[in-house]
Formats: sequence, structure tokens, C-alpha cells
Amino acid sequence: MKKRAIHWFRSDLRLSDNTALHALEKDLHETAECVAVYVLSDPDEGKWASGAASKWWLYHSLTSLQEDLKELNVPLVILSGVASEVLSRFAQSIKADSLYYNCRYEPWASKQEQAVEKELEKIGVECASFHDGLLIEPANLLNKTGGPYKVFTPFWNACLAHFDRHGIALPKRKFGKSIKGIKFDTIDYSNKSFKQDLDDLHMIPRIKWYEGMQEFWQPGEEGARKRLLHFVNKSITKYDTGRDRPGDSDVSYISPHLHFGEISARQIWHRALEHDCKSARTYLREIGWRDFAHYLLHFFPETPDEPLQKTFESFPWRTDNGSLEKWQQGMTGYPIVDAGMRQLWHLGWMHNRVRMIVASFLAKDLLLPWQRGAEWFWDTLVDADLANNTLGWQWTAGCGADAAPFFRIFNPVLQGEKFDPDGEYVKTWVPELAKLDKKWIHKPFDTPPLELQMAGVVLGENYPKPIVDHSAARQRALQALKSTK
Repeated sequence: MKKRAIHWFRSDLRLSDNTALHALEKDLHETAECVAVYVLSDPDEGKWASGAASKWWLYHSLTSLQEDLKELNVPLVILSGVASEVLSRFAQSIKADSLYYNCRYEPWASKQEQAVEKELEKIGVECASFHDGLLIEPANLLNKTGGPYKVFTPFWNACLAHFDRHGIALPKRKFGKSIKGIKFDTIDYSNKSFKQDLDDLHMIPRIKWYEGMQEFWQPGEEGARKRLLHFVNKSITKYDTGRDRPGDSDVSYISPHLHFGEISARQIWHRALEHDCKSARTYLREIGWRDFAHYLLHFFPETPDEPLQKTFESFPWRTDNGSLEKWQQGMTGYPIVDAGMRQLWHLGWMHNRVRMIVASFLAKDLLLPWQRGAEWFWDTLVDADLANNTLGWQWTAGCGADAAPFFRIFNPVLQGEKFDPDGEYVKTWVPELAKLDKKWIHKPFDTPPLELQMAGVVLGENYPKPIVDHSAARQRALQALKSTK
């Protein structure tokens, strides 16, 4: 009978509906002991170690999880280093006989899992892994020829058919209070890899650029629960239109909670299904896109760096660090683009419609590599997710699965006028334009001089002139596309 178990938390930072955690509880006797572990494993993750905004979120999420586990008398130990090494040493220190964890789908994570199981097998620790983070496990869904789907609609239809047969398991209750935590009086913590104090890991920047995020977000399982309840009770019936209006608040804001596993896709699925309406089904389809992103990353692990469509390997991208910096700073001279980039810096998050607009501007108006945009998002998004980030950027750049064709080039003025018709979004994030009439707010460069003067706008001084002419940039992008053929 198992007597001492470790639950290895990863992207599942919650106690409710946690597949591996509930399996651990089921397998252990009431007199058995349990310890929870999180490994900050930058060496394993390499270039995809968490960015600055994600680390800020992770710090607060782990702090919240520690408090939740205290109520169960289960400690959360923070380890740092190569996961296979530190978990092996820790398991020996506490004389554990089993390790439970939920799988991840990033390329580095699969290698990490294999290494962990190999090392723990050497010392006689039994490992149990579980599918938990997605609605459907990628390997379980293939097309008629036995290969992976590359287009979302047939993928999603196949998922729905699978769900109709098997359903999605109802979310389980919270982790129970019958499991005792381990007493650490006799554990040797002289090894510097064993850390229980999150502050030792310096995850919070000294310069408080994160104050906007701190005001807006509540990382942790309780924060996730509140977000979901507010969305399904107040906004889900308006999601059809809200998802395209960045000035409205009728979106779920659930993506960082879902990324860190503070809430499960199953929990969201069942709460959304309580509203039998078109808008709720549209929202669930977006959850399906998240599954599709992880599905593609599972089958095409090279795509965070390389285009899925090989014709784009010879695409003539430009190098222009000056334009890249102006895009990053929200100083392009196109208000809807600048508003999005400033919202990103302030909240660590950006409305999805605007993500597409700013991505199109970088890849097509500026003709800069989509990878540069993906890297910036990786460092500044609190919901930075390798699968979603890769899918989104390759979709916009026209080089991924089910991608928008490259010749679909968003006009930033028309996009602003269509999705932010009153300019409320721009006024919020680009306050220097707040006094401009809505007729001109998305094109200050075309605004009559008297209108600019009345609004207190001086182009080139308190708001930049456009760094590129969209019409000329569009022709340049189409010519670049033609050269690859």
C-alpha cells in the first residue's frame, strides 16, 4: 500500500477538478501522507521559460495555492532546477514511494516527463501521469487517413462527435481533507534546490511596472472561480458581439486562469452549457480553438520557431529594430494598434480582436518576422501560452494551420472604425487623443488642423505620425508574398 506520495503541480494550480490530485487521493489510504511540489524548471524550458508577466502571475498563483493547501495540512514545496534531478533528490529525502502529475503538451515538457520518470524509476518511485489540461487528448483524435487535422472546423466537428459519444466528465469536487501532510522536521534542506520561500526565487520585479496588473487581476483558484461566475452570469449571452468590441467588457478574462490551470476546461464547459444559446456555443468554440492550438503543437513541435507552411521559410522579412520598438511601445501613429500595445503593457493582456490587428500590423504593414511579435507577447502576456501564442501568430502571418491568407491585410483605420466605432477603447489607452471626435479618432493623420488644435493634438509631438503608410505597406507586403511563389 502506498504510504507517501508527491503531487507534482505544473499547469494545474487548483484543488478542484484536478485529475492527478483526485487519483492520488483515491489511491492513498487515509493514514498515508502527501506533499505537493512545484518545480521552477527554467533549465528544462529553455527559451520558453516564463516571461516577466507570467512569472508575476505564477508567484501570486503559487502563493494562493500554498494558502489553500495549508487548510488541508499539505505543504507546497518549491523546488528550482532540472526537474528530473531535484524531484529525484527530494523524493529520496522524504522517502516517497509515488509521484502523481498531469501531462503538459509543450515539446520541452514531454522530454521533461520522460526524464523525470526515468530518474524516479531508478530509486523505486512509481510515477502516475494523467490527461487533464484539455477537453480531449491530442493523440486520441486523428483524421480518416490517420494523420493530424490541420483545419479547425473538421477538428472541432470530430471533437463534438467524440463528446457526444463519451461526454466530458463532470468536474470533480475539491481535493478532500482526509490526506495528511508530511512533517518536515527531519528533512535536510541544506541542498539549495529545496526552497519553500517563493521570495527566494525573485519572481517579482524590483521596478513596479506590474501595478496595473495587480489592480486588475486576482491570480489563483478563487480568482478564477469569480471570473467564471461573473462571465456566465453577466456576459456570456452577449459574447457574440462582445468578443469583437474591445471597448466592451463582455469577454471572460479567463485565459490566464486557464493557462495556469487555476480552472479546468471541463469546469468552463459545464458552466457555459447551462446557457443554451448561440453566444454560449460561440464561446465554447473558442475553448475548442485552445484545444486545437495544443493539438497542433503536439503534432508539430517545431512551430514556435518555424512556419508550418514551408513556403514561408524563404519569405523576405525585414529587420528594423526602430519600428519594432515603436510597435512595442504603442507609438506607431495608428490609434487602435497603439491602444492594444499599451493595454498589453498595463494589464499583461489584450483583447483578442486587437491581438489580430496588432499582429497583422507587425507582420504585414511593417513586414517584420512574426517570431519577433510572438517573443514580445511571450514576455508581456500574463496568459502567455506557447500553443496559443504560436497558433495566433502563425494564423495572422498566414503561415500556419487553418491560417488567414497572407494577402488578408487588416487596415488599422477601418478595423478601428468597425470594432471601436465610438473610440472608447482608444480613448482609454491613448488618452492624448481623448478629445478627438469619433469621426477622426482612428485617423488623426487625416484630421483637419483645426480639429487637431481643438483636441490638443500635435502630431509628431504629443502623438506620433504614422511610422508607415498603410497603402504603400500593403503593396510592399503583397510584392513580398509574390516573391516567395
